Amino acid sequence: MKLRVVATAVGAAAVTLLAGSPAVAQAAALKPYDHKDPYRSGCGNSARAVRTAPINSRANGRVGTIKLMWSGKCKTNWTEITTATSASGMISVYRNGASDTFHFKKGNGGRHWGNMLYANNVCAWGSATVQWNGGRGGQNGSGSTGKACG
Repeated sequence: MKLRVVATAVGAAAVTLLAGSPAVAQAAALKPYDHKDPYRSGCGNSARAVRTAPINSRANGRVGTIKLMWSGKCKTNWTEITTATSASGMISVYRNGASDTFHFKKGNGGRHWGNMLYANNVCAWGSATVQWNGGRGGQNGSGSTGKACG
């Protein structure tokens, strides 16, 4: 019984040391903007669209635009859309091995954006779904950007 307690204590100490190691701290420091608002953080101030595509509805044709945004200052990507003010939905951004999804409500003049992901020297892309009037009668749409790698 004493051996099990000692082994557990040693294992817990090893986990604590590993979590506090410089490599783990450095990895966390490289991605300080993950899952944060690009405009509240200041990353959106000098951003540019690197991929743009339509948001289409089978019943209504083009119902908006989706953009994959890039901040060279923060080395992050996020997805922005413009659509009907009455639309709600979901905005996602992806990079190799990670993603972030943001749910938005109607309003804001139809302009919505999701959170950021650090994406320096990797591929990133975005997608969005929108619906209005409960999505009945084909009142929904979706779109996705192409990949941007760099």
